[in-house]
Amino acid sequence: MTTTLTRTLKLPSLVLFGLAYLTPIIVLGIFGIIAETTGGAAPAAPAAYLVALVAMLFTAHSYGRMAIAYPVAGSAYTYVRRSIDSRVGFLVGWAVLLDYLFLPMVIWLIGGSYLSAQFPGIPIGVWIVGFIVITTLLNILGIKVADKANYVLMAFQLLVLVFFVALAIGSVVSANGAGGLASTQPFFNDTASFATISAGAAIAAYSFLGFDAVTTLTEETINPRRTVPRAIMLVALIGGGIFVAVSYVTQLVHPGGVFEDSAAAASSIALQIGGQLFGAVFLAGLVVAQFASGLAAQASASRLLYAMGRDSVLPKAVFGRLSEKFHTPVANLVVTGIVGLIAIFLDVATSTSFINFGAFTAFTLVNAAVVFHYVRQRRAGQQLNPVSYVVVPVIGALICAYLLSRLDSNAITLGVSWVVLGVVVLALITRGFKASPPEMAATEKATVEAAA
Repeated sequence: MTTTLTRTLKLPSLVLFGLAYLTPIIVLGIFGIIAETTGGAAPAAPAAYLVALVAMLFTAHSYGRMAIAYPVAGSAYTYVRRSIDSRVGFLVGWAVLLDYLFLPMVIWLIGGSYLSAQFPGIPIGVWIVGFIVITTLLNILGIKVADKANYVLMAFQLLVLVFFVALAIGSVVSANGAGGLASTQPFFNDTASFATISAGAAIAAYSFLGFDAVTTLTEETINPRRTVPRAIMLVALIGGGIFVAVSYVTQLVHPGGVFEDSAAAASSIALQIGGQLFGAVFLAGLVVAQFASGLAAQASASRLLYAMGRDSVLPKAVFGRLSEKFHTPVANLVVTGIVGLIAIFLDVATSTSFINFGAFTAFTLVNAAVVFHYVRQRRAGQQLNPVSYVVVPVIGALICAYLLSRLDSNAITLGVSWVVLGVVVLALITRGFKASPPEMAATEKATVEAAA
């Protein structure tokens, strides 16, 4: 009997997984960097997040269209392979591996860095291994166990954010009165121009990476054609709303864009508004956020590897199998954990350069896939809304291509090198591009029929 993924997830669980992947508290982690970019003396960080939110909603819409058409695990890889071409789909999946495989590593590294700074006597490697072991065990036990853990972890993270916002509001009111809460300066001012806000938005968009992760859990979702598109939009909207609101009150507390250490700006502000006690709670919130995010990121990475293994694009005996006991891709979870160990030898700046190229490549091509799907369906005699399936995804593709071009040279070099390696692998498995990459057969057909 074939072991399959179990459908247990509903809309709230998907939204929580998506928000955990986004890590809402990350807005405070990179606030200083965005503030410096958007205007310096008078920054416009909330405006940058608002622009990024609008940009991501276009792509979220396209992911929703594809989730309706192809309610199976695999995300961008599956959507592009089915709508454009199997070879292009392979290369998208290969590029996305940069995001999915290395993002858990980055998350665990950042969490380890927080704890290492607080407890300098303990090597950072100990914290990283601890993150990996606990997260992997929870994901192996099953998506329902990880789901329940996420409720607790997300609740604490959001509680810290609520306290931060409340203390920030109290600080503003104490200094400037209630009228100080209403200001247009964080959005429009003399020193923040469209160019600087756009530059800040390109950075702020990184906070949204992972809103699409819920699509990798499609085969574990009840009524995925309805639930997954709604979850994608809600994750983008709720996450974006949190980013805009938190950056707004944070900028009211610290209206300038100059910091002693922009990467640690939020920690200094937390101490300023709440003292040593809240500073410690804030640190705990950051660590919990990294754990919750790592839990969701590893689950999504393992599902992408499972989809590619089930296609025999990756060795099926290893990547295309599920545990008969737990109904989870155990080997893939172990692989992502092993990749995470690389974090012991890297710093945050180096590791984050791996993930951005794959994400924006996937976003661009998923938008394009919607247009290809529209053309194919039109030829088959089915009429789809041209605004929803052409105009919106074209705008989304242009925006994502622009963000891709804004990556630094190191990220682009690494990304292009990875894609070239993918072309070599593709040439080998297709015998010099003479054959299509391995396709799903009965397994995917049965999954689609069950979802319908």
